[in-house]
Amino acid sequence: MFYTNITRIKDFFILGFSGLSPEYYGPVSALLFMLYVVIAVGNLFILIVVKCEISLHKPTYLIFCHLALTDLAFGTVTLPKIISKYWFNDSIISFYGCFVQMYFVHSLGAIHSFLLMVMALDRFIAVCAPLRYTVLFTNTTVSVLCGISWIMPMSWMVRVVLDASSLPFCDSNIIVQCYCEHIATISLSCENVRAVWALAFGLAMFSLLLPLGFVIFSYFVIIVVVTRISSSEGRIRTLSTCTPQLLITFLYYMPRCFMYMANDAGLPISLPVRIVVVMLYTHLPPAVNPMIYCLKTKDIKEKLKKKTFVSKFHISTKSG
Repeated sequence: MFYTNITRIKDFFILGFSGLSPEYYGPVSALLFMLYVVIAVGNLFILIVVKCEISLHKPTYLIFCHLALTDLAFGTVTLPKIISKYWFNDSIISFYGCFVQMYFVHSLGAIHSFLLMVMALDRFIAVCAPLRYTVLFTNTTVSVLCGISWIMPMSWMVRVVLDASSLPFCDSNIIVQCYCEHIATISLSCENVRAVWALAFGLAMFSLLLPLGFVIFSYFVIIVVVTRISSSEGRIRTLSTCTPQLLITFLYYMPRCFMYMANDAGLPISLPVRIVVVMLYTHLPPAVNPMIYCLKTKDIKEKLKKKTFVSKFHISTKSG
């Protein structure tokens, strides 16, 4: 156990999965490493495919690129440190390194949430105003909206992290989490953190509930519009264009809403289980999202099939 009685500590200790036996350190680090490889390869693949295929330079796929970039960045910010803890027994993170990690962790989470709102707007216009879609929702419009989605959280998170880093830490420096999460870190302060927590909580709720509210509203309107389509084939075709966005949105919001409701309802969730659940809902979606983009999106799927066919054709020609 690491403790200090000075007002400015130099390092934090990442506890990781509470109660995990040392005999499982190897398998856990290998599993986390494989998870990071899947996140990195999958999201880099999406970025490269969309970049190289001019026919995919459309608003929907530009949004996918922004989402893939946030997923890749989030995995890169959080996983290497916890992997090194279990692989190399390196649990120490510097004081300022911890707050830099905190900044990117919470900024990227909020950015992803706002990007989901932009994605919902994309489907809203495509379904409700299909004839005006190409005019209302251009690549330039998407770039501006996505840029705002990045700039807003990154701006206000500076204040949140500066407030947290200015707190005196004079007792324990053990962060009971797999990375420097805001609440887990400021709870180590020996000063009243209510004001610091209230600001961060308010901004977190704003970045979660505003996009979620718009997403619910937009898909409600979409469902109403779809039910008015006369042919069943048209209804299915229209809904199928929303499937990737719905799956991605569900994977992001539902676990978070469940955890908030569980806290409010006073459900007895033990600390080890809570840490595992947080790691699952923050890292599994970045690993799964690229597969959703590829398998559930017609244009990307057709491009992959065409590339696979061409590759097989060249191989068979050479062998013949």
